[in-house]
Amino acid sequence: MADPTEETIAAPPPTPAAPAEGDFAPPLPAEPTVEAVASLEKAAPPASAPETTATSRGFRLLGEDTSVHKVLGGGKAADVLLWKDKKTTAIVIGGTTLIWMLFEVLDYHLLTLISHVMIGVLAILFLWSKAMTFIKKSPPDMPVVQIPEDVAVNVAHALRNDVNRALHLFREIALGHDLKKFLGVIAALWVLSEVGSCCDFLTLIYIAVLMIHTVPILYDKYQDKVDHFAGKAHTEACKHYEVLDTKVLSKIPRGPAKSKKQT
Repeated sequence: MADPTEETIAAPPPTPAAPAEGDFAPPLPAEPTVEAVASLEKAAPPASAPETTATSRGFRLLGEDTSVHKVLGGGKAADVLLWKDKKTTAIVIGGTTLIWMLFEVLDYHLLTLISHVMIGVLAILFLWSKAMTFIKKSPPDMPVVQIPEDVAVNVAHALRNDVNRALHLFREIALGHDLKKFLGVIAALWVLSEVGSCCDFLTLIYIAVLMIHTVPILYDKYQDKVDHFAGKAHTEACKHYEVLDTKVLSKIPRGPAKSKKQT
């Protein structure tokens, strides 16, 4: 009987037979090292991440995907306000500046200016016609200036729509349907009254013309930065309005809501 404590000796693995002379034996592939695996992982292109949907760019004063040119109408007026038609823009600003200097700096009066301009135009045309007759040439052909009926109708229609919208807005505010609009209109009118007390009407018009020719182009150039600060201001304004609504506005008694008629 064999001793159980005796260790058994395992037989050595058989050695591969040497290839015969003239036979071709391919070399065995070497196992990849840790450094080789790491270099392969770095060289391999990263796995394509799943496509994500376009995220919102945050608060926008004009709304998503709305350009300043489109908001201004997208026509000739928008090109002038955004300095795309620099010649026309320079003429508008230069003419406005000249008129403002005549009335505010030189203390010219509107009726006097109109009379002097008409006197000069009529005198030049009259002398021109007499000169052409004296040298036996045909007098200048003066075109007939008339306002087309369709232009007058379109202008009146546009003014009518704007006036009706303004009247409808004032009616909604007066009936107390929209508290935010009420507070906004009151604040705007108060600011307008303060500005009107500091300057006269003509200076206010001149400042407005300069602003509509500078603010849109500046906003178009720095839109992202302006929208970022406007978003912060809008968030803070909403927080303050919620506090005001909770402490004051919600405690104001209101009449019973009218039930809608069922059709």
